[in-house]
Amino acid sequence: MRRLQWFAGLVVLLALQCVHAQDTGYVVKPGDILEISVWKEPDLQRQVLVRPDGAFSFPLVGQVDARGKTVLELTKIVSERLNKYIADAVVTISVQQINGNKIYVLGQVNKPGEFVVNPSVNVMQALSMAGGMTPFAAANEIIVLRGQGSAQKAIPFRYADVVRGRNLQQNIELIAGDIVVVP
Repeated sequence: MRRLQWFAGLVVLLALQCVHAQDTGYVVKPGDILEISVWKEPDLQRQVLVRPDGAFSFPLVGQVDARGKTVLELTKIVSERLNKYIADAVVTISVQQINGNKIYVLGQVNKPGEFVVNPSVNVMQALSMAGGMTPFAAANEIIVLRGQGSAQKAIPFRYADVVRGRNLQQNIELIAGDIVVVP
């Protein structure tokens, strides 16, 4: 019995290391697809979609509110709820698709639209994903619109400065929901 507990502890440690390697700082967002599996429970292995309300459902666990939570926090919540039914449940959660981290690039770019991005994308990278600017773009009048609660903040971006290696602090990292407007 003691050997089994040691082995279960080792599996939990390895699972936590896998989750940590996957970036424990990533905050799950609506639209993301998670893979949840419980060791030695084939019926409790499935992909779940984080709904627009920020929650997902999982057997025996019920509804889980994922808003503002990391993969590690969700793993802990699911494990605690499953422990009522399965002693020492070993849960692994991994992000299969990051669909909730969307930014938008609009205006005088070659491919305007919505882009699903990795958690760290800056303005220059977003412009590149949008196929670059058209000849009619006002490259030094670009703004990034960022929602702050019910208000919005406009962050200026001067393309000429950045390509010359000046004022690089304006090449900010975009967050989900940011809109890059190229007039």
